[in-house]
Amino acid sequence: MSRYRPPRPKSSPYITPEGYRVLEKEMKALWSKRIEVTAAVTAAAAEGDRSENAEYIYRKKQLREIDRRIRYLQKRMPDLKLVDKVGNQSAVYFGAWIRVEREDGSEFEYRIVGADEIDSDSSKGYISVDSPLARALLGKQVDDEVSILIDGQQRTYLINGIRYR
Repeated sequence: MSRYRPPRPKSSPYITPEGYRVLEKEMKALWSKRIEVTAAVTAAAAEGDRSENAEYIYRKKQLREIDRRIRYLQKRMPDLKLVDKVGNQSAVYFGAWIRVEREDGSEFEYRIVGADEIDSDSSKGYISVDSPLARALLGKQVDDEVSILIDGQQRTYLINGIRYR
């Protein structure tokens, strides 16, 4: 069995100005952390036998992870397109906050953002522009209904509100 993994599909290159600032801040923090980790690797290497030196092995792994993320950001950030203005604000477009209601009456508020702005913290209510729900919502207006298939179930959402910023 090989370790080959096919490349991930390309995500949309759009990002909000806030998201871009977060990536810039992350890049700056990674470079600062890399300096500290490099110094720790050097100190651990000076202790002797590297094959049994847990500190050296751990720091080398940490350095690889930092370098991987820096490389990704250096390649990705120049390709990103900042979206800060939307012409028609009565319809759903990139960067919009959308309040939707499901069939069961529960309400949710989502913001359509770029794939690079999504993180594990779902409390922000961000959804990727590449997600099925976002794709269904794009171009719709208040009081429009959208239906999508989630885990084999048809779900219907009613758009109750749209706002920008």
